[in-house]
Amino acid sequence: MPVSPDTEARVAPNPMFELRLICPEHMVDTVCDALQELDALSVSVEDADAQTDAEQALFGEPGMPAPKGGWQRSRLTTLFNSEAQAHHAKTVLQAQDFCGGCDSWDVAPVPMQDWVRLTQSQFAPVAVTPTFWIVPTWHEPPATAETVIRLDPGLAFGTGTHPTTRMCLRWIARHAGEAALTRVLDYGCGSGILAIGAAKLGAVQVDAVDIDDAAVNATRQNAQANGVAVQTGGPDLVQGQYRTVLANILATPLKVLAPLLCARMAPQGHLVLAGILERQADELQAAYAPHCQLKVADTEEGWILMTAQHA
Repeated sequence: MPVSPDTEARVAPNPMFELRLICPEHMVDTVCDALQELDALSVSVEDADAQTDAEQALFGEPGMPAPKGGWQRSRLTTLFNSEAQAHHAKTVLQAQDFCGGCDSWDVAPVPMQDWVRLTQSQFAPVAVTPTFWIVPTWHEPPATAETVIRLDPGLAFGTGTHPTTRMCLRWIARHAGEAALTRVLDYGCGSGILAIGAAKLGAVQVDAVDIDDAAVNATRQNAQANGVAVQTGGPDLVQGQYRTVLANILATPLKVLAPLLCARMAPQGHLVLAGILERQADELQAAYAPHCQLKVADTEEGWILMTAQHA
């Protein structure tokens, strides 16, 4: 049924409002905490001097917090449900002594956008090989695609856009049809993309485990959507040995997991590790030296894929 203009006005969501200000580095945490107490929906922190000569580099290890809470001059952008809430927060904060160094206070409406379409526009089909693609459900597979994983972004890590995921999938694709894919373990499965890729390319049995229940559920749902059989669960699902053990996590947990992962490799089995920066290769090799000999098998955008084969 057509919707009248009056009805559209009534059912259209109310616009949200932003409170923006510039804050000194040493006050960022305090002001952010105060904003949260004032019912802020979110607070983002950016370098107020970005794209200028005064811009500062501030970043941390992937998956780890940044070394500092903000920049010398940090721009705080805070989201509120209403204009009244934004102005109330501004009035309250400006009266506090700890906000004396803050300036450029501004309240403005957030432009209305189709957030679904905006999000979807950021995720296009991703090529693993010329014939192996990861394709969101709102896209048609490319003409060259022979093997397709249908996957939309969700709560669990792994959409194919990150170099570590692509390198793991390339390794799987290179071993399609080989004994390496007889029995596969995806340890720390996230979205299940590696497990699904292995199943799509002929793996006889695939176990996918994660300590995060959301990841286990995401893997189960994504496997069903792709029409492949993947056993999912927590780490206690892991039984026996596997011809391929995949783990795309980060360097620190990979070092801790060395004895466990290596013990799950069958004779002539393969170990495939990702989530490792190039500069971390030596420490991973040292951690795994008592169990196997790791080597760098692939590299992309500063990340590496490390592999080993059981004797």
